Parts: sequence; C-alpha cells; structure tokens
Amino acid sequence: QVQLAESGGGTAQPGGSLRLSCAASGGTISRYVMGWFRQAPGKEREFVGVITWRTSFKEYGDSAKGRFTISRVNAKNTVYLQMNSLKPEDTAVYLCAAGRDPTDYRDGRAYDYWGQGTQVTVSS
Repeated sequence: QVQLAESGGGTAQPGGSLRLSCAASGGTISRYVMGWFRQAPGKEREFVGVITWRTSFKEYGDSAKGRFTISRVNAKNTVYLQMNSLKPEDTAVYLCAAGRDPTDYRDGRAYDYWGQGTQVTVSS
C-alpha cells in the first residue's frame, strides 16, 4: 500500500511561484509512475504532469507547459512540482497520484494511489 502526502500549497500572487511536494511511502516506490493532477471547484480533474521513476520521462498538460516543472529525489521518495508564472486560473486543489503502469498518463483512472491534495490559490 502506497501512501502519498502533498505539501507546499498556499496563496501566491499572479506571476509568483510555489513548489509542491509529494512524499511517498510504502511499497516499491521506484516502480511507480507519479502524476500531478488538479481540480478546481465545479471543474473536472485536470492532468498537470507526470514523471516516471526509472527513465525520468516527463510529460505536461497544456496548462503547465513552459511554466511548471516536475522533478524527483529518489532517495527521499519525493516528487516535486515547481510552479512559476502562476495565474489565477491555476487555483485548485493539487493532487499527486502513483500508478504501477498507467496506460494513459493523462487519465486519472489509470492511477492506483492518491494523496489528499493541497490547496493552491493564486490571487492578488
């Protein structure tokens, strides 16, 4: 059983930055693909980005490209989401997810474990 815990959310001004963390524990973490998703009130869950453990393959959703960066530190079993040039439309709960072999990185249903999420609010 994999447990995921997000942290680092908060309030930022437009144009500002935040770094989210997702700490994983339990199981063999190196086998998992780690994804970031977000969900705003009244909207569907949205794919933000993904990173694999073995190859460090990364892929980003359209809203994240050029502004967000995913990284990981294997020794800490932690994945990070660096968010720059934040916009008010980035306001959402951000969740990390772990999947053994998701067939579609962008589909949240393909992931096996989820964290509780961390709130990000972008406002002046």
